[in-house]
Amino acid sequence: MADKPGPSGLARFARADTLVAAGILASRLSGLVRTTIFSYFFGLQSPAADAFNAAVRIPNLLQNLFGEGALSGSFIPVHAGLRAEGRETEAAQVARTILALLTALMAVLVLLGVLATPLLINAIAPGFTGARRDLAIRLVRILFPAAGVLVTASWCLGVLNSHGRFLLSYASGMAWNAGMIGALLIFGPGSPLEHLAVMLAWGSVAGSLLQFAVQAPTAFALTRGGGRIALSAPVRRAMRDFLPVMISRGAVQISGYIDVWIASYLPVGAVTGLQASQLIYTLPVSLFGISVSAAELPALSGNAARAETDALRARIDAAAARLAFFVVPSAVAFAALGDIIAGVLLQHGRFGAEDSQIVWAILAGSSIGLVASTQSRLYSVAHYALGDTKTPLRFAIVRLTLVTVLGYLCALVLPARLGIDAIWGTAGLTASAGVAGWIEFALLRGSLGGRIGPTGPNASHLARLWTAAVVAAALAWIARLTLPPLIPLVRGAIVLPIFGGAYLGLAALMRVPIPGVRRR
Repeated sequence: MADKPGPSGLARFARADTLVAAGILASRLSGLVRTTIFSYFFGLQSPAADAFNAAVRIPNLLQNLFGEGALSGSFIPVHAGLRAEGRETEAAQVARTILALLTALMAVLVLLGVLATPLLINAIAPGFTGARRDLAIRLVRILFPAAGVLVTASWCLGVLNSHGRFLLSYASGMAWNAGMIGALLIFGPGSPLEHLAVMLAWGSVAGSLLQFAVQAPTAFALTRGGGRIALSAPVRRAMRDFLPVMISRGAVQISGYIDVWIASYLPVGAVTGLQASQLIYTLPVSLFGISVSAAELPALSGNAARAETDALRARIDAAAARLAFFVVPSAVAFAALGDIIAGVLLQHGRFGAEDSQIVWAILAGSSIGLVASTQSRLYSVAHYALGDTKTPLRFAIVRLTLVTVLGYLCALVLPARLGIDAIWGTAGLTASAGVAGWIEFALLRGSLGGRIGPTGPNASHLARLWTAAVVAAALAWIARLTLPPLIPLVRGAIVLPIFGGAYLGLAALMRVPIPGVRRR
């Protein structure tokens, strides 16, 4: 019989999970600062803001598909598996070979991307015309080389994660944000918005170089002694898994690309509203979904390699429960208090109260699939640990098909039929993506259950979480209705802690285990 993970195993899980979360939190907080400053100078309904946010999608898609998405799912299981077997030299050789192959691939793709930028703009934002389209083309050509550097930085992340160095790898995103924050603060005051967008793109280039530089020394030191580059059997396995993992793990990024494609046909401000909202609603996905999944991937791979089914299932159950505890209240907060959240983070300078209402609608739409998105990431990782990359790929294709069809109907067709302002079609985009996300999650959970048995929190546990979150939101609404008119920051500083405190208190009263808190 397989051994169940003991207390020390769970403690290691908690420490790794906490380190990833801490790194992501630091990176995401710096991203929120960047977005707040961006909103101050650009506002929401600005052609230059739309051009930048559409342009940055193309290189970011390259980074997410080839970097964090594909490498984490194809490289880490191979690298961590070799290290678990004591084959350190071979693991280092695999890492160095993957780096060489990845660098060569990125050089070709970056060159092609710079040359084919006008065609790419037609693909990602076909609704852009005139000056907005011209500026987007200029920005993409600046940003593409930065994407190549960020993909290489993602290799560093894979090496560091395999060696348990989670904090540095995930906190390194602060360097990228620092480059753009510096550009905004230096060139923002008094600059025409088109010029500021160009300077911001160069700030992104500087930040990407810095992000690689802070990780590279440690990553190279950990892979020292790997010998010459060679297409060994483990390298071929990682290469074989690369494409299906890239597509399945990149489903969220591809979904975002589809959103921008559709939003480019909506009024000015739709693309920027999506980008601003995305940074907010992906915070729980990144902070909890990625932290839990990334921390568990090496351990799950080891359990799967040793055929420890009971331990594998126990880890998935613990991770799923931990995710639900944090993501359920996030979803409720976005739906009920999204305008307050947007007001605190974005409502400054050119970004007004009406813009916060638009962002609230987008956040409410995203709340539909928030729980499913975070759980799907965990269940995809579990499939990768079992050596199955094709099943998540098939389900990701189902999700992307639904996102495209439902997004088009909900964003472009439905508002016109209902006679409402087209800008509100942005909420239809995120809502339709949420429905598609639940379908993908149901498929992934069913597939894994057929292999290792039922997993995840029981219905009673989830019911208590949702009850605590909804009641907490009601209490927060009572507080907001009794407050006099206040600036957004002060109002948020009162209402949001009431929601958070009430949720934690109610969860404790209903005896819901609180992650990181031991019961006496």
